[in-house]
Amino acid sequence: MKNRNLKSALFLAIFSFTVSGTASAFDPESLALLKKSVSEWNAARNAHPDQTIDLLKANLEDAKLQGANLSRTVLVRAELSGADLNSADLKNSNLKMAFIKKSDMKACDLSGAYLVKANLKNSFMKNAVLKGANLHGANLRWVKLENADLSMANLSNTVLFEANFENADLRGANLAAALFIDQANLNGALISNNTILPSGQKATSSWSALHNARFQREEEITAANYDLPPAVDLDNSESQELMTTDKQERKHRNRKENASGGEKSAKITDSKQQAMIIEDVESWNRMRSTNPEVAVSLKEEKFTEYKLPGVNLQHAELTGTSFEDANLDNSNLAGAVLIGSNFQKADMKGAQLQGANLQNANFDRTFMKGANLSNADLTKAVLFGAMLEGANLSGANLQDASLFEADLEEANLSGANLKGANINDTNFNNATISSSTILPDGKQATKNWAAMKQAKFVETK
Repeated sequence: MKNRNLKSALFLAIFSFTVSGTASAFDPESLALLKKSVSEWNAARNAHPDQTIDLLKANLEDAKLQGANLSRTVLVRAELSGADLNSADLKNSNLKMAFIKKSDMKACDLSGAYLVKANLKNSFMKNAVLKGANLHGANLRWVKLENADLSMANLSNTVLFEANFENADLRGANLAAALFIDQANLNGALISNNTILPSGQKATSSWSALHNARFQREEEITAANYDLPPAVDLDNSESQELMTTDKQERKHRNRKENASGGEKSAKITDSKQQAMIIEDVESWNRMRSTNPEVAVSLKEEKFTEYKLPGVNLQHAELTGTSFEDANLDNSNLAGAVLIGSNFQKADMKGAQLQGANLQNANFDRTFMKGANLSNADLTKAVLFGAMLEGANLSGANLQDASLFEADLEEANLSGANLKGANINDTNFNNATISSSTILPDGKQATKNWAAMKQAKFVETK
């Protein structure tokens, strides 16, 4: 018992909170405790029920989390695929863009949870409670939601292909622009006059009967405001990093190594370049501005988990370099050679990659909202689950690339070459497709194809 109390005390000490209530980046030891002992985790959480917990991008794949108290937890872009979340408490948690595929979520409580663009594909959610949850843009393909409570939930723009809502409560739910509802199972589901249909109209008894659902007339209610932020969040949670002890020591070591170097030296060794970037991005960028003749060669280097927003690596030689889980928001990688480089789970919001050579690069679940990839060569690149909302891919070469489950909402694909690309379960909602866009079958895109993918079509000269 004494040992257990010590562990609980250690667990609580790991989390530090600001006055505003947002959580600091989590320590790997807290994640290890959750994986090891749900009972000890719950004991610590129950002692401080109002605290916000940060598990941003945590890897909980196949974790045994039955009955875990994960309420008010930030799980943005977390990996929960295959996890056992049976009867887990996730009330008011933030699961934006989380991967929760093939998970056991029976009787899981997700009331008020924020699941925007979460991937719940093929998960088992019988008897789950999602009352008032925000699932905008979520992937619910093949999800089993029998007897689930989805009353007042936001299901707008969701993918509902063969989802099972048998006997589920959908009163007041918002299904505006939801896809494949005719392929979903609504047998016995409870629909009301406050339920919003994919067309944007309110449900009727005739629509319910057509889909074998039950209809209940109730008092008219004001539609919920789904534009509200999640109940819990981190400051700039899309670009937080874990600063481990190893990285702290490495940064300290680099500071010593850089002490004798001048930032205006025209000849800098490859190892020195890496150290300068890790030590101080601003100084590195100034050096590049004042010494444009310095060639940047960082082949097969490691920048894993480092925070490098705004770094200038334009035209750099970076073949085989790893940026896994790094922060490269607003970085400049235009014209860089990045053949076979690894950007898995990296943050690259607004990154400049136009004209870059990205052949065989790995962008597995990379966050690239608003990135510029125009005229980039992405031949055979892996973009599995990549977030490319609003990205510029005009003229990009995506031949034989894997875009499986990638999010291309509002992306510009005018003139892009998708010949041989894997676009299974890719989100093209409001993406721009042009007559010069080449489709996976090698043919030019058509207006009908764009409409089928919910994309916008433009003619090009």
